[in-house]
Amino acid sequence: MSITFRQLEIFIAVAETAQVTKASKKLFVTQSAVSMALAELENQLGGSLFDRHGRSLILNERGRYLLPQAKEIASQISDIKAAMSEKSDSLEGVINMVASTTLGNYIMPYLIGAFTRMHPGVHVNLLVYNTRTAEKLVLFKEMDIGFVEGHLSDSEELLWQPWFEDELVVLCGPSDPLVNNDVFDIRKDLKGRKWVMRETGSGTMATVRERFGAYMKDVNVVMEVGHPEGVKRAVESGAGIACLSSLSICREVEYAWLKGLHIEGLDMRRQLRIIQRKDLEMTDLLAEFLNFCDVMTLCEDSQICLSSPWKLQSLLARYSALKKKR
Repeated sequence: MSITFRQLEIFIAVAETAQVTKASKKLFVTQSAVSMALAELENQLGGSLFDRHGRSLILNERGRYLLPQAKEIASQISDIKAAMSEKSDSLEGVINMVASTTLGNYIMPYLIGAFTRMHPGVHVNLLVYNTRTAEKLVLFKEMDIGFVEGHLSDSEELLWQPWFEDELVVLCGPSDPLVNNDVFDIRKDLKGRKWVMRETGSGTMATVRERFGAYMKDVNVVMEVGHPEGVKRAVESGAGIACLSSLSICREVEYAWLKGLHIEGLDMRRQLRIIQRKDLEMTDLLAEFLNFCDVMTLCEDSQICLSSPWKLQSLLARYSALKKKR
C-alpha cells in the first residue's frame, strides 16, 4: 500500500499534540482510527516514528526527519485547494471528451474527479473506446476532445499535441517462472510463451506490433481481449503472459498479484496525445481543463502510477510547488 495524505495528516496531529486522544479530537476522528493510521504509516516506513512515554508520544529521530516533509506536503495541498477555489465559482458548463481504453480507465477518471471537485459547476461526459474509434468521434464532432495512446490517421482536420509518455511492459502472474526475473529479454524469453493480447484496433496492440517487428513471428497469441482488465484476469489465471501499459497494472503490482517486466532490447515507450479538430472553438472551460491536465507532464521516467486518488493529490502538490518557482 502507498502512503496516503490522511496518514501524514494524522502523523502531524500526533506530533503536535503528543497524544492520540488529543489528535483524535483535533481531527474529529476516533482514537482507534488515529492509532490504526499511525501504525500503518510506521509499518510502511519500516520503523517507529515516536518514542512512547506513558500516554505521551515523543518524536524520535525518524519522526523528526519526516515531520517537516509531511508539513510541506500538507502546505502544498492546501495551496492547491486555495488556488482552485478562487476559480470554482467562475467555471461552469459541459465538456464532452473521449479517451482510448488505457487512458479512459486508468488516468482520466482521477483527473476528471479532481477537476470537478474544484469546479462543482462543471459536468464532464467521458466515453471510452479504442484509439481508432476515439479519433472518429472527434473528427465527426461527436466529442470535443480526445486523449489517445495509439497511432492516428493523417487527417487534415485533426490537430494533436503531445501529453506525456507511458511504457508497455510484459505482464506475468505470480506463479509464472518469469516472476523471478528483473527484465523480459526479448531475445531469450520470447519463444515458447503463450500470449494474451489486446484486440486489433487498440493503441496497445498497434504499438506491440510496431515495436516487436520481426519478433512477432515468435509471438503465440492464444487469446485476444478487448479490455485491459480482461487481459489481466487471463494472465492471473495462467492463460499466458501479456503486454500492457504500466499505467494499467499499478494496483496489481502494488499488491503483488501481477508483475510487470521492462522489455530489454526494445524501446517500448510511447507518446500519449491530446487530439481535437482544427475548427474547434476553445472555450475558457476547456482551456482550463487542458491546463489542469498538464500535471501529468511531471511523470518521472514515464512511470507515474495513479492507483489511488492520494497519488494524484501528491502529484498535484508537486505541480503547484513547481509552478510557484517558475
